[in-house]
Parts: sequence; structure tokens; C-alpha cells
Amino acid sequence: MLKLTEYSIPAIQDEVQALVTKGLINRKNHIYDLAKHFGYNQWQEIERLLEFNDYLLRDNISELLGQEVWMND
Repeated sequence: MLKLTEYSIPAIQDEVQALVTKGLINRKNHIYDLAKHFGYNQWQEIERLLEFNDYLLRDNISELLGQEVWMND
């Protein structure tokens, strides 16, 4: 379970990007699927912040992370 101490959209985005990079969650999953990666009290605060910033829990995680940037190999 992740321990996020700073509750801000950029901090949440960083934590979620780390989960995606590790393959623990997919960009196509819904935002509410993130709840299982955070403690109950922590998720309540994250959920409140996301909704305050007009993110819907049914939105895909890609909406939270924004556009991916690919480097040419």
C-alpha cells in the first residue's frame, strides 16, 4: 500500500505514474480502481481532492496522467 503524505494533484499523478510504470495498474483502468493501492483514510482525502479538481472517479487513469510522451529509439 502506498503512503502519500502530500495531497496535491501533481503528487497524486507521480504516484499513479509509478503504479503504471510498475505494471500494477493500466492507464485504461478507472480512477476508482486506484483505491486498492491506498489506505482507506488516504483514499478518502485523494478522492476528495480529485473530485474538487473536476476528475470523475469513472474517468480513465489516462485522464489524470495526461498525454504520454514517447522518445524515438
